[in-house]
Amino acid sequence: MTNVIFLVFRTFFITMMTVGMMASLTHFRFGRRKLLCILSVYSVWVVASSAVLLWFGGELLLLRLFYLTISVPTILLTYWAANDTPTQAVFNYTTQIMVSVLSASMIRWLTESLGLSSFVNILLMCAFYFTAIYLEWRFLRQPFRMLIQIIPARWGVLTLIPCVFCIYLIFVSAWPTSYLESFPQRVYVYTAVIPLVFVYIAVFKSLVAQYNIQMERQSAVLLTVQISALKDKLQKVKEVEEGIRIQRHDLRHQLQTVTELVARGDKDAALDFLNAAQKRLDEQKQIRWCRPPILDAVFSSYFEQAKSQGIRVTSKISLSDTLTVDEGALAIVVANALENAIHANLALPQEQRVIRCKMVGTPSIMLEISNPCNEGITFDAQGLPVAHREGHGLGVQSISAFCQKNGAVCQFKLADGWFQLRLVL
Repeated sequence: MTNVIFLVFRTFFITMMTVGMMASLTHFRFGRRKLLCILSVYSVWVVASSAVLLWFGGELLLLRLFYLTISVPTILLTYWAANDTPTQAVFNYTTQIMVSVLSASMIRWLTESLGLSSFVNILLMCAFYFTAIYLEWRFLRQPFRMLIQIIPARWGVLTLIPCVFCIYLIFVSAWPTSYLESFPQRVYVYTAVIPLVFVYIAVFKSLVAQYNIQMERQSAVLLTVQISALKDKLQKVKEVEEGIRIQRHDLRHQLQTVTELVARGDKDAALDFLNAAQKRLDEQKQIRWCRPPILDAVFSSYFEQAKSQGIRVTSKISLSDTLTVDEGALAIVVANALENAIHANLALPQEQRVIRCKMVGTPSIMLEISNPCNEGITFDAQGLPVAHREGHGLGVQSISAFCQKNGAVCQFKLADGWFQLRLVL
């Protein structure tokens, strides 16, 4: 009876620590209180199901069925509470389960081989699990969350790797008997770690390569947008210059006409003629939003796009000629933010469409862009908006990468129906 109680506790402990490893790389959509309720119900199930299996079939039966009674419910519950896609969730969760099972079995085999007590076994597992959870949270969480947002697809084949290895480990460790009682089975179980390590190294190299390709494509797209904005700006400048040249050419004739009207005493006609000429000049007047040329081109391009979509733009921009950061990189941030604001406005009735833009260069560069939003937006642990559709979210990731590289502070906020981006550099 005492052995059954200890095995139930050990199973419960390993399960909770495995859930902790899974949670370290997962962004949940539920609050802390609801998550604790789900975890409490699941804990009762783990204890009850493990006790029943141990009572009727011993540890061998638990070893053969734990994946169905413990692991599968864990995967389903965690996926239900998280924001990940099914393939991303299965890849993450089954990998964590596989690492946990292998590590726990190795620690147990080590302690039993050395004749150490069960208490030492629990202490060693505590040291391993808390270290693993901390390292995953500290060093893997942010890169992994960025990867699954930058690469939302192509995870289906990758999920086969941990699933196949889990099935292999369960079969080899539990048939025909327990791996703890058969030396050949232990060899088959632990030698699987060698190809497993190489496979995961190859997988993560592939993911990093795909990530770099996606970022290069994004940079190329943004560079194209930037060049297009500059071309549009240059074309408008040429058109304005051509208009001014024509006006200068006609100025002599206009002055002669005004002189003749004044000489005749027809002052009203002269004033009307001058007002009409002034109106034509105003229509051809060049609008310059700021002094830095690349940023000026980006503002002009996206403000024109917004106005063409029936979006009102209110802006207050004050920047000096020189900036403390690369102008091209900052222009990409502005382009991403304005593009996101335009897309958000297109989902609203035309009378509600508006973009507010403020940017100053002293005492430090500060950017604030806000737009109305009637859609529910969720934020991850870093405060970044979570994209729920494939192909979305790259702009936010680009802004976040810029902030990390340049030491900027960036805040995304949703309040009173307004979505707001604030960046301080």
